[in-house]
Amino acid sequence: MLQWLAQFQESVPALNVFRYITFRTGGAIITALLFVFMFGPAIIALLRLKQGKGQPIRTDGPQSHLLTKKGTPTMGGLMIFSGLMVATLLWANLANPYVWVVLFVTISFGLIGFYDDYLKVTKQTHAGLSGRARLALEFLIGGIAAVVIMHVGREPLSSSLAFPFFKDLLIDLSWFFVIFGAFVVVAAGNAVNLTDGLDGLAIVPVMVAAGSFGLISYLSGNVLFADYLQIHYVAGVGELAVICGALIGAGIGFLWFNAPPAQIFMGDTGSLALGGLLGTIAVATKHEIVLAVIGGLFVLEAVSVIVQVISFKLTGKRVFKMAPIHHHFEQLGWTEPQIVIRFWIIAVVLALIGLSTLKLR
Repeated sequence: MLQWLAQFQESVPALNVFRYITFRTGGAIITALLFVFMFGPAIIALLRLKQGKGQPIRTDGPQSHLLTKKGTPTMGGLMIFSGLMVATLLWANLANPYVWVVLFVTISFGLIGFYDDYLKVTKQTHAGLSGRARLALEFLIGGIAAVVIMHVGREPLSSSLAFPFFKDLLIDLSWFFVIFGAFVVVAAGNAVNLTDGLDGLAIVPVMVAAGSFGLISYLSGNVLFADYLQIHYVAGVGELAVICGALIGAGIGFLWFNAPPAQIFMGDTGSLALGGLLGTIAVATKHEIVLAVIGGLFVLEAVSVIVQVISFKLTGKRVFKMAPIHHHFEQLGWTEPQIVIRFWIIAVVLALIGLSTLKLR
């Protein structure tokens, strides 16, 4: 069958474009975008009907949120999932193992987030799945993904930590790479989750990071480009650009409904999954450290929470007026659109800095 299809494509030159990752990435963007635009209103209406009161608003958060965001449905990640999955299954090479690893983490993290959101909505409390149980499941999933990536890749690169600016500097982590890879995936998922606190705040930095890693995947998976840019060549990861394109398309569609005032929230269903997706791609392309730069906004949000918790437990004092840090700026008097747009700008700048590591000659 496959041989017949290949012969058919050769007999019809116009079909050869389907072999190109760039063409299929563009197709994935458009497909995901149109899917979310078309079915988004129906998904929102269904979630609003099923959830009733919508996502419970934290009483210890900004008081303005109790009035402006009350009753808004959550689990909007289902919209992003739908567009992402349809576009990926239509346009990606499903024989590529990296595609399935990324989809495995995305779906698994999405299910964890969905259950967390479900508990919050049904019990009308901001406390969902216990933190320990959630982290344990996430590390298990991240560990499985890291093992598969090690198995698919080529030694010694597959189990090594690569450093930007130094192509020849590799630290072989051996089986410790499984723990390291799992940590990157889990950290990325939870960092994006912490960033999702204002209308439109998380989805644009996620799309910026997806665009950046779509480019990194494409270049890392091309032996000529990888050699010219002095980055590590990882056979097969170029196909991940299609998934990144699908995420961008679905993200743009979601932003249409999530822009302030939001008609729907992403919820843990979306934020955990999208962060896990980015973390898995970073591990597969050997750009884990670059992820910390491109996703620096997510790192900042996570660090602000860690600093706040440690400071309060050790000294009884808070470093920030409220954490994550976007709430700190709300308390300082910044309006929600000011915070969101300024954080978007930071995300773009950090992405440009991260991409600058690709050209060393």
